[in-house]
Amino acid sequence: MGSVRVARSLVRFLPVAALLLVLTPASPAQGANVSGRYQCVQAKMKGKVMACNAAPLILKNDGKFELRGWEGNYQVTGAWVELSDSLIKTRARIEPGHKIVLRYHGKHGFVEMTYERRVVELGKTALS
Repeated sequence: MGSVRVARSLVRFLPVAALLLVLTPASPAQGANVSGRYQCVQAKMKGKVMACNAAPLILKNDGKFELRGWEGNYQVTGAWVELSDSLIKTRARIEPGHKIVLRYHGKHGFVEMTYERRVVELGKTALS
């Protein structure tokens, strides 16, 4: 009698578990390890997208970063990389495909810089 009651409870719970499994969002493919050298691939100023040749964003393994002479610490919080030094603190969004998007207000207005990390397989000498 007790095993029948347990079986009925499991049968009622199974559709709910299946629904939760389907509705649960997939985890991002990119983990919390974002260290590396990121090249600027595009800039967006005043609504216009253009090619970018800015200095690279370098995120080091020890939690330090470098960007155009600006040095400080970084911390990954969810989908954001928080960049800070003793005076300034900002954050950049982590996007799929090893990309980091930094938005800020500069002398040309609102600017959005997209940095991309080029991942090279071990043993290969070229990016292609």
